Amino acid sequence: MRSDDVVHVIDDDEAMRNSLAFLLRAAKVEVQTYESATIFLESLQKIKPGCIVTDVRMPGMSGIDLLKRLQQLSVVMPVIVITGHGDVPLAVEAMKGGAADFLEKPFDDDVLLAAIRVALNVQATHSERHASRTAIHNKLAVLSNREREVLEGLVAGHPNKTIAYDLGISPRTVEIYRANVMTKMEAKSLSDLVRMALIGGILDTTPSSESSKTR
Repeated sequence: MRSDDVVHVIDDDEAMRNSLAFLLRAAKVEVQTYESATIFLESLQKIKPGCIVTDVRMPGMSGIDLLKRLQQLSVVMPVIVITGHGDVPLAVEAMKGGAADFLEKPFDDDVLLAAIRVALNVQATHSERHASRTAIHNKLAVLSNREREVLEGLVAGHPNKTIAYDLGISPRTVEIYRANVMTKMEAKSLSDLVRMALIGGILDTTPSSESSKTR
């Protein structure tokens, strides 16, 4: 759990909101509370990312409705749904709708904290992967067509001579393009370059020798 993560608690029961807020603050977790899903959504543009803990049964917009709305808005924060006794079918519906977890009242404090930590750790991993993939795509976008062709050859495991033959250029020219690609991609090694290319989606795109010779 990162120090800047925030847990957003949504519950129309004031006593429950206050109880959860007290528990989370005692665990050194930043928390914001909302008395309805509507109020939370109205604040969505200015809140910090983190995790959402919401009751499933609330007047107006329910926890299920909130999940659907978050999906429509492409909000990727994990949602933990709190259910009352007999609301397990609703909780199952919530899980099918994208909830990260559900807890049935009454639940142990440690169980809630553990569920929040798991949800936030998964979210952090997804966020880091997304940021890494975006950065790689941005680097790939600045490669010239020829540099990208050389990169595709490297990803396919071809030596410089084979890439040169496929592209109709000299091995020395391939070395120059390869060095340019390493610089633009900010790769520390060939294996690092190949890893980034694979994350960026360069797979099975290298033209075969036969097709290359006909160009």
